[in-house]
Amino acid sequence: MSVIDIHRPHALDKAHAREAAETLAKDLSRQFDVNYEWDGDLLRFKRSGVKGKLEISEQELHVHLELGLMLRAFKSRIEQEIHTQLDQITGA
Repeated sequence: MSVIDIHRPHALDKAHAREAAETLAKDLSRQFDVNYEWDGDLLRFKRSGVKGKLEISEQELHVHLELGLMLRAFKSRIEQEIHTQLDQITGA
């Protein structure tokens, strides 16, 4: 199993952080066919070969994905897309 674990500081209020997380989730869902659902301030991702979460705190967004064997080859592409999206939504 291959893991992507990203901690990104932000200065967004809770509502905007959640909106940003939703934007990221929609984009990842569209690009990588990932399903997601909210559980409070925790966004869970799942599809065959990948599971993970995006946690929202007052100071950071934490993305943790576990990629199965079939998606390992796409790890760098997925990780880069997450970084790009986080850069856009946090203004980094």
